[in-house]
Amino acid sequence: MRHGKKINHLGRKTAHRSAMLSNMACSLIEHKRINTTVAKAKALRVYVEPILTKSKTDSTHSRRVVFSYLQSKDAVTELFREIAPKIADRPGGYTRIIRTGNRLGDNAEMCMIELVDFNELMLNDKPEKRTRRSRRGGVKKGESTTASQATEEVAEANSETEIEATTDVDAAEETPKNEDSTDNDAPEGEDKK
Repeated sequence: MRHGKKINHLGRKTAHRSAMLSNMACSLIEHKRINTTVAKAKALRVYVEPILTKSKTDSTHSRRVVFSYLQSKDAVTELFREIAPKIADRPGGYTRIIRTGNRLGDNAEMCMIELVDFNELMLNDKPEKRTRRSRRGGVKKGESTTASQATEEVAEANSETEIEATTDVDAAEETPKNEDSTDNDAPEGEDKK
């Protein structure tokens, strides 16, 4: 029975699997994004995220521990020089898996795994933080006088426009009545003389 065995063997023996994950981790560190299958990406995420966490402390010991996993001096120097300062303030979750569809040959589910802090398009699309505003009309102590003055000015302006509008309407109604009365003094059916 395989109860509690969470590791995905990926159809490979231990040595092959560890070598493959090490090579994929080096490629991810070097290129910041790689294309692979979803199963391999999930296994790589479990493999590489503790390495990225280890790289936050730049000491000889942590460099040797990371080198024991990666077996590549270039990848270790790239990790500690360029990647570690960028991920220093992030508390985990350094990678992102984006599914890209199925592969043509065998219909395997493909994806792109990338380092989160190195995708410039996603970093620029951060939504603006919205502050919650109360719907009540509450006014603060310092703003009470200015707010009341502003509402009085708005009310005066509205009343002036209403007065002007009513006088315009009255004038418009009076002119057609005068024109009609001059034209048709005689009752209907009788000719004008």
